[in-house]
Amino acid sequence: MKFFSALFCAITAALGVVRAAPVAPKELADMAAKGYRLLSLAEGAEPVWKTEEEKLELLRSKVHFFDVTEVYDPKEENSAHVDFSALASARLVPAPSHSSAITPILKTLSTSNMQSYLTTLTSYNNRYYTSSTGKAASQWIFDKVTEFAGSRSDIKVSKFTHSWAQFSVIARFEGKSSGPVTIIGAHEDSINLSNPSSGRAPGADDDGSGTVNLLEVFRALVAAGFKPSTPVEFHWYSGEEAGLLGSQAIAKSYKSKGTAVKAFLELDMSAYFAPGSKEVIALEADYIDSGLNNFLKQLIETYSKLDWAMDSECGYACSDHASWYKQGYTTGMLYEAVTGNDNPNIHSTKDTTSVSGFSWSHSLEFAKVALAYVYELGI
Repeated sequence: MKFFSALFCAITAALGVVRAAPVAPKELADMAAKGYRLLSLAEGAEPVWKTEEEKLELLRSKVHFFDVTEVYDPKEENSAHVDFSALASARLVPAPSHSSAITPILKTLSTSNMQSYLTTLTSYNNRYYTSSTGKAASQWIFDKVTEFAGSRSDIKVSKFTHSWAQFSVIARFEGKSSGPVTIIGAHEDSINLSNPSSGRAPGADDDGSGTVNLLEVFRALVAAGFKPSTPVEFHWYSGEEAGLLGSQAIAKSYKSKGTAVKAFLELDMSAYFAPGSKEVIALEADYIDSGLNNFLKQLIETYSKLDWAMDSECGYACSDHASWYKQGYTTGMLYEAVTGNDNPNIHSTKDTTSVSGFSWSHSLEFAKVALAYVYELGI
């Protein structure tokens, strides 16, 4: 999911962004029990309570937010963002250096495989985080990744469960030694803004495309016998469309446990560019680490046939990388096109592979860069 509204300030002001005091534990429990959701609508502002319908109206108005109902911590919400990523970026590989090993693996990436995965994912009525079909989709992803992992004892596939139906999926390659983990993520859920819980939401591009990119990269690396020096994880998040729910829970869990993360990269939509526009791999400009972005530019130049381009700022809480940035980790996100040339059909019944502008060859380039990112940082 990615959108930005010029009306953001006016809308959030009208909806009451500022609270007089942090939310007390009793208020949090009581309001959540009544079905209210606690939303963070702007950096530095106290979160506000909204009904599910009010939350949906925000989404329809293209207002980004963190739904912090399950992860709220007044100390965290009231503290300024600490940019630990400035320190972490110094540890990144300064330039791609494993092309002789990576290039043969890139040749094994298959658009036919990705198309097959996406056919299954889009066959669910929707992949909404509270729906039975959303849960079924996450189970299918878990089963598929487990199948790919096979009998490898150094690979663990697990479910990260939440208070809602759909779970997140984590696949971890153990490293030959301990060290900071390299993470790549996508979101598995989809949404129809007209009728989230039961409306048809194929979500082919948003974010079926990123989801199948990760599936195919994972498959190719296992098949190639990839054994990283430090741990590598693939994440498929639940509930991104409803306020970055799954990624927030996982990022906060990692931070609470003191888990060191080398870098986090999000793939949220990779299969569309407007007909007639220049085909590029766009790099997000906010809630990212500049050191990681520079590294991603080098990866694109080395491993992709496409040029990179800087996107405009995507705004507050625009996708899962913001959850990791909020916890102080090194983050980046690749996007299918410069904003304005991206997919206008998302969050509806029209987000299918049949729309003009959907391109498997385009999405393949993102899979290539994703594989190179994992290999270069993990090996």
